[in-house]
Amino acid sequence: MNLLERPSRDIAIPALSLSALRGALREEAGPLAATHALHAAGFRMGEAFYDEFAAGLRSPAGELSEKALWRALSEFFSRRGWGSVTAEKMHPAIGALRSSDWAEADLDSQESQPSCPFTAGFLSTLLTRIAGGPIAVLEVSCRSRGDEECRFVFGSETAIHLLYGRLLDGMALEDALEDL
Repeated sequence: MNLLERPSRDIAIPALSLSALRGALREEAGPLAATHALHAAGFRMGEAFYDEFAAGLRSPAGELSEKALWRALSEFFSRRGWGSVTAEKMHPAIGALRSSDWAEADLDSQESQPSCPFTAGFLSTLLTRIAGGPIAVLEVSCRSRGDEECRFVFGSETAIHLLYGRLLDGMALEDALEDL
């Protein structure tokens, strides 16, 4: 029986549990492996997030207007304790979800990189299910490293890959978006 075939039940854990998990994985496997493992776990959990989200909608997610979809998603995350999100269009091929109170962020961690890989993973699956096609997600700002908000950009795998390459080359986000 795989993860999604099991009877569903919810548990509540402190948000800082994700930071503790990230720290333990880093100690045991190293920083990059920890990030990959948390992203993969989030990606696998995305189906459960989608099922829970879709069950609370009056219409199929793909039939909602953009405004109604983003409002429903923010309400869903807020009810579940993750925080609120605001959607924005950053580029014709890229959107973003922003949150100034995201639960995975650890304000005491002083990270050097965005540190919400579990979220990036589950958002990818969740948005893929809503869109009906592959959606990639990249966290570009994070409260864990002192940014004012967590910001997750999303779009096609190609668009996000191109954006990530430009960011790795040292371009500022706004410049990288203009260059796409």
